[in-house]
Amino acid sequence: MAYIKSWSENEKLNKTEKWKLEKDGLAIFRDIPYYAEHGFSSIPKEEWDKFKWAGLYLQRPKEDGYFMMRVNVPSGVLTYEQARELAFIAKEYGRDVYDITTRQAIQFHWLKIEQIPDIFDRLEKVGLSSAGACGDITRNIVGNPLAGIDPDELFDTRALVKEIYDFFQHNEDFSNLPRKYKMSISSNVHNAANAEINCVSFTPATKVIDGESKVGFHLKIGGGLSARPFLAEELDVFLLPQQVKDTAIAVTTIFRDFGYREKRHLARLKFLMADWGPEKFREKLSEYIELLPAGEDAVKGWNAGYFYGVHRQKQEGLNYVGLNVPVGRLNSDEVLELAGISKKYGNGELRNCNSQNLIIPNIPDEHVEALLGEKIFDRISTSPLSFIGYSVSCTGIEYCNLALVETKERMRVIANELDRDLSLDVPVRIHMVGCPNSCGQRQIADIGLQGIKMRTKDKKMIEAFEIYVGGTLQDGGKLNEKLKGKVNAEDLTNVVKELLLHFKRTKQPGESFFDYISRTGSSSLQRSLDEMLQEA
Repeated sequence: MAYIKSWSENEKLNKTEKWKLEKDGLAIFRDIPYYAEHGFSSIPKEEWDKFKWAGLYLQRPKEDGYFMMRVNVPSGVLTYEQARELAFIAKEYGRDVYDITTRQAIQFHWLKIEQIPDIFDRLEKVGLSSAGACGDITRNIVGNPLAGIDPDELFDTRALVKEIYDFFQHNEDFSNLPRKYKMSISSNVHNAANAEINCVSFTPATKVIDGESKVGFHLKIGGGLSARPFLAEELDVFLLPQQVKDTAIAVTTIFRDFGYREKRHLARLKFLMADWGPEKFREKLSEYIELLPAGEDAVKGWNAGYFYGVHRQKQEGLNYVGLNVPVGRLNSDEVLELAGISKKYGNGELRNCNSQNLIIPNIPDEHVEALLGEKIFDRISTSPLSFIGYSVSCTGIEYCNLALVETKERMRVIANELDRDLSLDVPVRIHMVGCPNSCGQRQIADIGLQGIKMRTKDKKMIEAFEIYVGGTLQDGGKLNEKLKGKVNAEDLTNVVKELLLHFKRTKQPGESFFDYISRTGSSSLQRSLDEMLQEA
């Protein structure tokens, strides 16, 4: 369908919006073959940001001409053929780096423009795409990584996610949104898709209609992290599964036509929702589709995307196995081996979690013991140590132009040292991010570590961190709170260790970190941090 860009006469549009009026972001797909043939020097500098619509960012430093590519994996579900092709691409073009993201996608690094058309062809042959993985457009749809096999889901959402994902792929009616746009669809009752931090989320619900209990969804709008985080708010709406596509289109249309386009930092859907509120948003939505009042919420808790160990599927005699991928990074041989193991003992699938981990599904009872005996599980563990098992990290300064500090390897080293020196009776989720954009989702962590630059007493700029405590998505969510003070990156391991030792000394048996903060507040941890900073 054609649509009218009602904002086109606004004289206050930011510069990105002005070029988007002249040329759609998806047009970059038509330009890439020329650039690939003529080399990186043929790409005008003003075109660099447009590669986002093809899922491509220039790595640090941009002038060197190496790209990061993000590949969409709806609900995180990869077939055997898809996983192998991704591994081969990482091996051949990406210097053997294979990263799982916090939105169930895959990231490559070190790609050259000359290689991109071949990568596109190879992705297409196995049903994958990087279109819309970045840019002002619908991103990868996050879902339940256990969809179709989950004893704790109301119904299988895989077909629904695919239908909606396919609708928005390369759809120029919805490729000029005010900013990035993140959607989740899950019927898992433990909030496996982190509903509250997405722009639009479909969450499991039931409702009695004409005397019959129906399964479907509630609708949450306006979540998102970054420098000004918001938790999504629930609308008074119940949706049957067959209504979800039309609702997704309607919400996206509202964002496209009424979202803010003057200031980039205020353009996410969360800002429109914050201004309108749930009642006004529902009223506007009712102009596009017929709405039913909300039913009964089916969400029972939050699992934070962790599924370690062997678990029964809803299919009798089958199991899924949850694995830890330390800070989400693998090499191609590991991916190939995991896919091969999945094929040998199951159906070949690998499933990405938003905790940057993996699931191998569909393992018959009689094959579980043999699978667990495979050598690779010494590193990609089914029962990881506590801290490495619950650590998340963004890409960091190693590749990302936005990052202020190194993160990925630093988080791994810190977690391993904590596991060596400290034991707790509960897991503590630690998320590290290299900048306020928070791809590592530090706001929902028990302990969030955000990289900054800090000036020392002798006026030198060094890498440092701010510390945040007490985040969760349990019961609608709570964003973590900042402790006062900045920690030199060199001191971070010891500081985090001392804070955790303080937690261990003063907590109650079996008390989670979030419950501890809820009971005591952050003041005791603040005093502990103050003492350490005074001694530094």
